[in-house]
Amino acid sequence: MRDVIVFVEHSGGQTRKVTFELAAEARRLADALGGKAHAVVAGSGAAALAQQLQNHPLDKIHHTDDPDVDKYLLDPFVDYLEAVAKSVGPSVILVPNTMLGRDIAGRIAARLNAGLASDVTELRVENGRVNCVAPKLQGSTITTCAFKAGDYGVITVRPNAFSAAPKSTGAEVLTIEKPSGKSYKMAVESDVEEASGELGLEEAPVVVSGGRGLGGPQPFETLLKPLADALGGAVGASRAAADAGWVPYSLQIGQTGKIVSPQLYLAVGISGAIQHKVGMQTAGTIVAINRDATVPIGETADLLVVGDLFQIVPALTALVQKAKAAHA
Repeated sequence: MRDVIVFVEHSGGQTRKVTFELAAEARRLADALGGKAHAVVAGSGAAALAQQLQNHPLDKIHHTDDPDVDKYLLDPFVDYLEAVAKSVGPSVILVPNTMLGRDIAGRIAARLNAGLASDVTELRVENGRVNCVAPKLQGSTITTCAFKAGDYGVITVRPNAFSAAPKSTGAEVLTIEKPSGKSYKMAVESDVEEASGELGLEEAPVVVSGGRGLGGPQPFETLLKPLADALGGAVGASRAAADAGWVPYSLQIGQTGKIVSPQLYLAVGISGAIQHKVGMQTAGTIVAINRDATVPIGETADLLVVGDLFQIVPALTALVQKAKAAHA
């Protein structure tokens, strides 16, 4: 196991930010293992994305614009990833820990008879082996597992776990040949994506979340969104707010929602039940705003601001906007 392969998830001609994070981590791992960093991008717009990826620290970018990738469900992605992996030999395969990424990871691991580590937040190379660090059991336990040096290893990586590091290394762009004798039966009839804001929660550097304390749906638009926009982030919510119908479930953060690791997490009017903490406790800095000084989230927060959120949030938004204008 020397080389590292990144699966590139993309849609509508745009790749996810986590791709660039994985490219930087692939470079670091490949250097430590003495191998090369690869990327695999398949589907409509792959050629253009391959050119874009040349601005990141990769050695080889494998691509195909095969329309079957967009027409059929999952298997064409796996076929092309498998083809590259087998041409490279035993390697580490990095996949975003997203809904699509988890499906791809399970399938490619089965194809390659490989080990699978999921929702990884840290990677270490020790004695030629890749060790994967991942929180488990609602974050109460941190596990470390390693792949054997001569085997394939598939890893789903949590978005925002690593930093992107754009750097052109003159990556070679290669076209992947279509695997012969392949036919597919599961076609995609339509693709409906629920609107969840301009910036995906999992990849947002700042998340401003609201809970039951907001009292209804309107404050998510009038209070939280202006603050999130000012900070360059996205709006999230607790399960209580989603269950109440104030926001779509696509914004829910927690054990039964999305897991986020932003640099800054603001919990506004959220009590902080353990189910919610599971979804955000790995954030870099956690700030809670609540009128109750004894709320459970105060135990997790780096800073607990006690007071009326309907006064604090607008004042905070105005200060952020003023600071940004002064440095514009």
